[in-house]
Amino acid sequence: MKAYVFPGQGAQFTGMGKDLYENSPLAKELFEKANEILGFRITDIMFEGTAEELKETKVTQPAVFLHSVILAKVLDVKPDMVAGHSLGEFSALVVNGALSFEDGLRLVSKRAMAMQKACEIKPSTMAAVLNLDDKMVEDICASIDGVVVAANYNCPGQLVISGEYKAVELACEKMKEAGAKRALILPVGGAFHSPMMEPAREELAAAIEATTFATPTCPVYQNVTANAVSDATEIKKNLISQLTGAVRWTQSVQQMIADGATSFTEVGPGKVLVGLVNKINKDVETVSAAL
Repeated sequence: MKAYVFPGQGAQFTGMGKDLYENSPLAKELFEKANEILGFRITDIMFEGTAEELKETKVTQPAVFLHSVILAKVLDVKPDMVAGHSLGEFSALVVNGALSFEDGLRLVSKRAMAMQKACEIKPSTMAAVLNLDDKMVEDICASIDGVVVAANYNCPGQLVISGEYKAVELACEKMKEAGAKRALILPVGGAFHSPMMEPAREELAAAIEATTFATPTCPVYQNVTANAVSDATEIKKNLISQLTGAVRWTQSVQQMIADGATSFTEVGPGKVLVGLVNKINKDVETVSAAL
């Protein structure tokens, strides 16, 4: 069975999508439609912008989403199951038919703006933790006075924690003492996938509730549950929980393999997810469809 996976924020690069735009009439049409929906020419920034311009919140998330979804449509992919890392879950839901292209883009744009606002309320951050088992990371986070949680279970031995700046700093110190190879503050704007995103969750929840979701053509393995979901109402509920909940990527990939996935194709910019899948299970086939 073929699994298709979609990357999240951080996979962007200058020039992303330009070949698609220039060589596919369908891609050009969809990119131009996106420019209209967003109210600015995101294609100009994607194709010619600087790294700094691409990092702007209102640009980054829609840019990665557009690259993934339009590439999937040009390749006319037919997945048996899908999953996306954080933002990539929205790409997955368009590819499996749960969301329309237009509604997916509007929600991603809303998500980006809501997250940016939440980041500005209180100093918060994320940190990468290497070579410490999940339970140890969770226990240390629970022992800290302040908000800090395990946010991204990327692969065995690679977790990201998230929360209030001081709490994350203190957790990093304790994790190094506990034997972590590295516990490093990341250059991000805020504490994604933590309780610090509650204002953004509330704002996005209203937009998600007002959007029509269809029954998908194949199951999506959602970040917060790591289980196969095909019910539109349940998909909505899990998507709303995602901003403050953990990205259970390791668990999602393991469950997809248990449910019969034999190959994983990453659709979008970069090859980050292919690398993570290989670390989770080296026996499955991995393919990068990046352009």
